[in-house]
Amino acid sequence: MKNNASLLYNVCLVVGDFLTLVVAFVVAYILRVTLNHDPLSAQVSAHTYFFTLIGLLPFWILIFALLGLYNFRIHEKRFSEFGHLFVGSVVGILSVISYSYLANVTIFPARLVVLYGFLLAFLLLLLFRTVARAVRRELFIFKVGINNVLIVGDTKVTRQLIDSLNDTEVTGYRVVGVVGGVKHPLKKEHNYPLFPTFEAAMEHLKDTPLHTIVQTELYVANENNNEVLTYAQENHVAYRFVPGNSELFVGNLDVDLFNGIPVIVVHQTALVGWGRVIKRLSDIFFGVVGLIIASPFMLLIAIGQKISDPKGHIFYKVGRLTRFGNRATIYKFRSFKHAYNNMSPEDGFRKMGRPELIKIYRESGDQLPDDPRITRLGRFLRRTSLDELPQLFNVVKGDISLVGPRALDPFELEQYAKKNLILSVKSGITGLAQISGRRDISFEERRQLDLYYVQNWSFWNDVVIMAKTISVVLFHRGAQ
Repeated sequence: MKNNASLLYNVCLVVGDFLTLVVAFVVAYILRVTLNHDPLSAQVSAHTYFFTLIGLLPFWILIFALLGLYNFRIHEKRFSEFGHLFVGSVVGILSVISYSYLANVTIFPARLVVLYGFLLAFLLLLLFRTVARAVRRELFIFKVGINNVLIVGDTKVTRQLIDSLNDTEVTGYRVVGVVGGVKHPLKKEHNYPLFPTFEAAMEHLKDTPLHTIVQTELYVANENNNEVLTYAQENHVAYRFVPGNSELFVGNLDVDLFNGIPVIVVHQTALVGWGRVIKRLSDIFFGVVGLIIASPFMLLIAIGQKISDPKGHIFYKVGRLTRFGNRATIYKFRSFKHAYNNMSPEDGFRKMGRPELIKIYRESGDQLPDDPRITRLGRFLRRTSLDELPQLFNVVKGDISLVGPRALDPFELEQYAKKNLILSVKSGITGLAQISGRRDISFEERRQLDLYYVQNWSFWNDVVIMAKTISVVLFHRGAQ
């Protein structure tokens, strides 16, 4: 039974966006023309201005639609929605200006009306979307717009889905039953009805509106799979299937013809084709800009290095693995004392006569709260992440990228089974692991985040990670 809640929400967004744009440009006209008595560049009546914009704003809404702002996938991605709204607002105002030029029609009585309109449109759209999201969440509390879900399958993914959908007031989904649940029993707090067969589930839920079926495994008997799919099609219920080898399907997918036969092409990473070109160009641009901005700080750090530890080198060079298993020499500001530089932790602790620290270091995730090998300046550099500034040279050279999995040494790499997947893209200065807790999360969690980044790359995700990295560095979360 089709759930119209998402469709209704999108309709509300379309109407709300349109009215918000109208309000923004009306206020812009009032601010510049009515309240400001400076001379105008053109005499445009309020009537002409208003009705011309009313006729053009539907095209602005069409731009929003093409950018995916009315796609349900973006409803809960606030940062992504923020970026899409900004891009849509820029393209929208440029479209209006272009129409005015091409049609030789004067729309705006003054240039400030354009600026005021753009700024007010973006800010008011952002405010409206925030309020709309909050209202939608409140409606979930009153069971309005809830999507009823039946999960078919008895796998680990079944439990993961139930855990992620459990808070109905936040997700808007309510699990109404599970077909299976014997091999992988549910947690006690998940008191959902369990059904031995799909037929039994349909009999029990015949009076419950069902909106979505998620099948987490295929039955051995194909007729059972056809039963589930046929029911979904005949009753207009959304159907989703989780493939058994889900790791194959989290990267970039293409549907293609292979010698006349339809096939699904699965890439190891979404970073293919023009994506690689765009990423490389952005690395060069932001890398050069970063070096220009960081140069004064790097000079001060270099002077500080020579004053605090004159015998040691300014930079620390280390070999790391990057894309396709290639080795790259990574530059960092030296943070270790000269006597223990370029030594393994085991050799360094033995040299200082404290071999008992080796076990503590390894058991603590390759870190010590007060590592005696690190200089005072080195502690500051690590805490503020300034020791990584020289890696901007590596970015410009093409050794690594600004955003990507953390560059690994062979010892670390051998500990991870999916090492080849991670090495399908260049390593990066920052990444999902760095903005998600850095050393506060386990080795396995860091690698899972790296793997997710590799298989779900997008340029916008890179922008979000870089923006969040600035916040992490400023507030020193997770740095060691």
